[in-house]
Amino acid sequence: MSAACPVRRIAHLDMDAFYASVELLRHPDLRGQPVVIGGGRRREDGTYTRLRDYVGRGVITTATYEARALGVHSAMGMMKAARLAPDAVLLPVDFPAYRHYSRLFKAAVAEIAPCIEDRGIDEVYIDLSDLPQASGELARALKQAVREATGLSCSIGISPNKLLSKIASDLDKPDGMTLIGPGDLERRIWPLPVSKVNGIGPKATRRLRDLGIETVGQLARAAPALLQQHFGLGTAQWLLDVAHGIDDRPVVTRSEPKSLSRETTFERDLHVRRDRPLLSRIFLDLCERLADDLARKGVRGATVGIKLRFDDFQVVTRDLTLDAAVGDAASIHWAAGQCLKRVPLERRLRLLGVRVSKLEPAGADERPHPVQLDLY
Repeated sequence: MSAACPVRRIAHLDMDAFYASVELLRHPDLRGQPVVIGGGRRREDGTYTRLRDYVGRGVITTATYEARALGVHSAMGMMKAARLAPDAVLLPVDFPAYRHYSRLFKAAVAEIAPCIEDRGIDEVYIDLSDLPQASGELARALKQAVREATGLSCSIGISPNKLLSKIASDLDKPDGMTLIGPGDLERRIWPLPVSKVNGIGPKATRRLRDLGIETVGQLARAAPALLQQHFGLGTAQWLLDVAHGIDDRPVVTRSEPKSLSRETTFERDLHVRRDRPLLSRIFLDLCERLADDLARKGVRGATVGIKLRFDDFQVVTRDLTLDAAVGDAASIHWAAGQCLKRVPLERRLRLLGVRVSKLEPAGADERPHPVQLDLY
């Protein structure tokens, strides 16, 4: 008789409002107040810039939960956020500090559960399958270890796979712990809107809503033929799988990426001229985040590319191979800007992405291009 397959236990650990929380460690007097990260300057006299005083084209990088309660969220334009939360404190980003705390929390996790997949500066997947402790005990130990190492809180979801664990980690934020076991798929996941599933973006959410499908449970009960008609066979099968909590992806502990990219799908289609300030700032923000990803991986790349999806769903990509590999935000921004010049921007934009490929270990001879460009 064959041995039974061990039950997988996968955790998703997500730091709570990570950038903002790091700033609150340095500014404890701001706890409980709406704080926005993404602009302004640190004043030498110890006073803070308020969002109502901001003038410019910036976008929000992240915000505290108090600011989010006022309607402010990441990728929102600063001027719009100022109308929603004029008294919110505005702080600049500090990526070196965020990377420092990222290393601290990941090292603390590794001491307890070494099978980790790094998913970004503020989140990891953890395979707990081979550990003897109960899931709740492990979750509490991980949360305590992270808090002791960083002074920060995190939220953890544990389930049989990555898909459900990522959803679960977001259910009880901040400082949450959510375990998904037998019966919890129907009880806790199916009532959620389909947009809570990682991979179902705004466009797919709207298309599903047009079909009368708004919750994960409704998606699970949808007719396969209907989904195939509107999404194609492959996507229809994936939608049904995720609605039934099916996800066999392993936790990948080590990989050599061929490329790194950052992209964002807009809440509404953006006009390339009327929304030019917002698009330009989002473009720069993507380049800065991509540069941070490259630094964290210790790599740089010789080819920089862009990806655009227009309101008619046409996808356009352009690439530029440089004489030397780059990894800093200014160089990526310059090269991506050159790619953008080769694309007719005549329709509204739905998605914007930036990619760096032909990766190699980072060295000391990177060639900067200190040029500030608009989107065009």
